[in-house]
Amino acid sequence: MLPDSRTRRLIASRFARPADRYYIRGKLASDPVYAATARAIAGRRMPLLDIGCGLGILGHYLHACDVLDGYLGLDHDGTKIARGQAAAEEAELGDSLTLRESDATSPQPVRGHVALLDVLHYLPRERQPDLLRYAVDHLAGDGVLILRTVLADDSWRFRATVWEERFIKAVGWIPGGAQHFPQEDEIREALEPEGITVSFQPLYGRTPYNSWLLTASRQPV
Repeated sequence: MLPDSRTRRLIASRFARPADRYYIRGKLASDPVYAATARAIAGRRMPLLDIGCGLGILGHYLHACDVLDGYLGLDHDGTKIARGQAAAEEAELGDSLTLRESDATSPQPVRGHVALLDVLHYLPRERQPDLLRYAVDHLAGDGVLILRTVLADDSWRFRATVWEERFIKAVGWIPGGAQHFPQEDEIREALEPEGITVSFQPLYGRTPYNSWLLTASRQPV
């Protein structure tokens, strides 16, 4: 069962900063990736490794959906990690929702599902296959990799996304900005030789941007 508006407000209330609470309420109400992730792993109960977790919103959401047996979120932004971990402790989820300041270079003691949401295109092209293989290394036998990314194509949505990413870089929201927008074939070439079955579907939501959801597993998803 997906969280209702009351539960979304409860999740937001765990965060101390008013700006975080406002952002999280809006994000949970409008971004389709949270419900899509919950649906992708439904019925396959195990831990989840969230690479580039930010405040750990996905972990709070999936726990509210009661589809997880543990959550480890990684992010290089220590201030976000501290705020997210404090919220987890406020919700008394400290034993089942952990955030750690880290990049995706060292092995983690988690085998289960893996999430990579809005991370891949902020890496240079040559580093993207390594990150995808790192994700595969942390998949359980029947775990699901959930990836949201922008795909490069000739659509008007892609052009709109490029302009949006330029704005994000200009205002300093994401230092460095987008590095490489992958094509679908590039992602398949990194995953399919590892014995991973890959499925793509658009996840535009109510935006003009060229966002896609990938679900991948060693078993059919």
